[in-house]
Amino acid sequence: MKLDKKAFAIKTFAQADNNRAYWLTKTPKERLDAAWYLSCIAYGLDPQKKYKMEKTFFGVKQRD
Repeated sequence: MKLDKKAFAIKTFAQADNNRAYWLTKTPKERLDAAWYLSCIAYGLDPQKKYKMEKTFFGVKQRD
């Protein structure tokens, strides 16, 4: 796998701050939806599918 260097751009601090201002204009739901989409893309998941939490991973132990 190679890094696509065209996907990134060098920005000044002022341009990066402008990006923050853009996201602050969005509602919390829109920001969470964007974060969910990016997480799904990063992990190869389908953003439209509803996932359930795996409940068999953790076990319950009796205290002594």
